[in-house]
Amino acid sequence: MRVMSAGDGYKYLLRSVVTGDGDRSLSTPLTRYYAEAGNPPGRWLGTGIAQFAGGQITTGDEVSEEQLQLLIGMGRDPVTGDPLGHAYPVYSTPAERIEARVEALDPELGPASRAEAVAQIEDEERKRGTRKAVAGYDYTFSLPKSASVLWSVADAGTQALIADAHHAAIAEVIDFMEREVAATRVGMTGADGGAVAQVDTFGLAATTYDHYDSRSSDPHLHTHVVVSNKVKTVLDGRWRSLDGRPMHAATVALSELHEAIIADHLTRLLGISWEARERGRDRNPAWAITTVKCRVS
Repeated sequence: MRVMSAGDGYKYLLRSVVTGDGDRSLSTPLTRYYAEAGNPPGRWLGTGIAQFAGGQITTGDEVSEEQLQLLIGMGRDPVTGDPLGHAYPVYSTPAERIEARVEALDPELGPASRAEAVAQIEDEERKRGTRKAVAGYDYTFSLPKSASVLWSVADAGTQALIADAHHAAIAEVIDFMEREVAATRVGMTGADGGAVAQVDTFGLAATTYDHYDSRSSDPHLHTHVVVSNKVKTVLDGRWRSLDGRPMHAATVALSELHEAIIADHLTRLLGISWEARERGRDRNPAWAITTVKCRVS
């Protein structure tokens, strides 16, 4: 899982995820797979999208760059452009903090003492780095290696069945996240006490992007699911940010859940069987399709 930063964070999606310059079907034969460039455009997913613009966006609708910029880049409704709660906070850079602290130094300091103080300030602020507001979470859900191999060499009908099973598994994972993982926090704490409560939301707003190959250009069907950090609270109808702690904690479990669901779907659809295969020292075995003999990485 990769945390998406506000502001220009959506541009990462445009560069490395949202390469939606192709409109290939996932049942494209392998020969055409290597001949055509690009990936299909992103699609909307999650019950939270019903909260945008009075429900004008529905599951499966295509995601435009403008919508992505509004939601991930600016924290606004992707249709109307209205603010979704508070704007993303803007944090000062190390250079700005250094400048402010240096200006606040005692003007009576001698040259040596001042130089020492400036050096210490620069070291401290560079170590702190630049804090960025969280705009979303980029999860990647992949077919098991053996299933990707089968998908890449199968006939168009079988490819479509495998892709459908993959997408159905992702939808079930998002549904699980909405029930068991997604939450926001209300309240505050401070010197005078207070409390913070974790409360339910009206679901997640996510965009999905199918990719056909790995970084090494091997056939590898996988999908990026970008979950917006903006959620609407059931308690009072206000827009807030997701509680990031369970989003991080659930990363491995969500990946395992996806693989378990897709294995179940493919077993029912294709009548295949699975076996556990070793992946080397210090790694857990991975489930693979029995009849597909490939090295599981």
